[in-house]
Amino acid sequence: MEVAYVYTKRRSEFGKHVEFSNGETQILESIPPTDAYDDDYQIRTTTATGTDNTPQLSETEVNTERVVMKNTSMQHKEGGWPKDVDFTEQSDVKRFRKKVEKDEEYQYAMKQLVPLVQRCMNQNNTVNIYEEYFDGNEIEHCSEPPFAKGLAVFRDPSPVTRTATSVNWHPEGSNNGKVAVSYSVLDFQDERLNNPDMLASSYIWDVSNSNKPIVEIVPPSPLSCLRFNPKSSDTLVGGSCNGMITYYDLRKPNASSGKCLPTESSVIEKSHHDPVSDVFWISSKTGHHCVSVSTDGQMLWWDTRKLDEPTDSLVLTTDSKGNGVTLGGSCLEYSIEAGPTKFLVGTEQGIVLSLNTRNKKTNNGITVFDTGAGKHQGSIPSIQRNPTHNKYFMTVGDWTTRIWTEDLKTPIITTRHHGSYLTGGCWSPTRAGVFYVTRDDGVLDVWDISHNQNEVAYSHKVSDAALSSISVQGNTQEGGKLVAVGDVNGTVSLLEVCDSLAKPRPNEKSTINALLERETKKEKNLEVRQREIKLKGKMNGARRDNGEGEVDDVGFDEELDSLEKEFMSMTSAEL
Repeated sequence: MEVAYVYTKRRSEFGKHVEFSNGETQILESIPPTDAYDDDYQIRTTTATGTDNTPQLSETEVNTERVVMKNTSMQHKEGGWPKDVDFTEQSDVKRFRKKVEKDEEYQYAMKQLVPLVQRCMNQNNTVNIYEEYFDGNEIEHCSEPPFAKGLAVFRDPSPVTRTATSVNWHPEGSNNGKVAVSYSVLDFQDERLNNPDMLASSYIWDVSNSNKPIVEIVPPSPLSCLRFNPKSSDTLVGGSCNGMITYYDLRKPNASSGKCLPTESSVIEKSHHDPVSDVFWISSKTGHHCVSVSTDGQMLWWDTRKLDEPTDSLVLTTDSKGNGVTLGGSCLEYSIEAGPTKFLVGTEQGIVLSLNTRNKKTNNGITVFDTGAGKHQGSIPSIQRNPTHNKYFMTVGDWTTRIWTEDLKTPIITTRHHGSYLTGGCWSPTRAGVFYVTRDDGVLDVWDISHNQNEVAYSHKVSDAALSSISVQGNTQEGGKLVAVGDVNGTVSLLEVCDSLAKPRPNEKSTINALLERETKKEKNLEVRQREIKLKGKMNGARRDNGEGEVDDVGFDEELDSLEKEFMSMTSAEL
């Protein structure tokens, strides 16, 4: 059944019917202009008020009472004995013990406690809870990824922005290490060079105090490089932007006030003609000899006791006889362990030079490495030998880092191209397979070739500005953990890397040596194959000229197969 309800309404309840019609316009009200009432009204001044609902508090200070500490003695007395027992009398103590031991409650309690005590004693004898399980074991048990943390920031006191061109750690090293930083502007015709407020000073910083440098070094011209003397840590040598070499002694009277002036300076007419790229102390009986290199193509030897003129000089050329194209030196490497007469020079043209002063009289002592595909496409800002395996060295330039050996003229390892231009790098002094690379975008890359040769082990954003210099502290018990990185704004950031990047792993030296030897053998085999191909092409050309056809290459293929089998057997034996 459908139920419906209808609402109804009468016509009278709808209201009056509306009729619309057209009519003339009528003015109901006319308001006159406001100018007529200007005399009767006054303009009120605008006022602004503010309200605040925060409670008003008064500043009060309260000083708490200082706690006074003093040393007092403490007397321990034996207790727990009944009043009628004098514990100082042995006879009374023995009599009381015999009485207690005969008590049944004592015997029951001992039966309950003895098994528990024996169980605890057996556990202690089985497992030594105070044992250092991994003491003396060099195996790394940390599974966390590598990391680094910032410890301090040293800012250039100069009001004009300068570049931290070099960073050098104190050779003796300690927990409160010292860092020598040189500051200068190396851009050609930079506007900052004309600023009278720009300082020429460089500084020595203390790691424990980043607010103020401990020594201000005042050179005649801004320093482009600065280095401590490893035999006498109180002396330094620096290379200036105008090509001069300056010698500093921190023991002089003028250094006690915080400023150190040059003890000796070279004559500008007999110095470098371009800014000094790098300077190194070399092995000598007196410990006063050093060598410098510059982009003017000269390598000069000096005696810091008398800097009137260099003791020896050498022109950097592409020809071993000194008749080739002159190359501008951009970096220098010297290590006594590799040989007191051996030097490595990186050039602005991307070519690596090896020098041996022992052979200087015969053939100028210069060995030129690969000038073709193996060379860098730009200037080489850093070159350094591996601190563990001195036969191998690293070069940083353009967008790659390359590892070389003295036995070959081509690189044995080349890293992948970075996304930004590389500005410097160095090896870790404690780990044979770890090296650091600074980039133009302010990122520090850490490579660990013992783990992976194709990817960066860790990247750390140091600064928004381009990085310019780097050095790792290596002469302390915690060597390899402190890394000083400078940028183009004059800021030196002190980083502390984790133990996995600083502490050597077991058998790491032998592992890296085997890796580098394997890559060297591979490059040698490739060189042999390349010579065979060239020889085959020459012989085929000679046969064609004689009308005898091409040379049979069965012998070459057999020799190539034997070389490949020999190489694979050696690599499988090493693995």
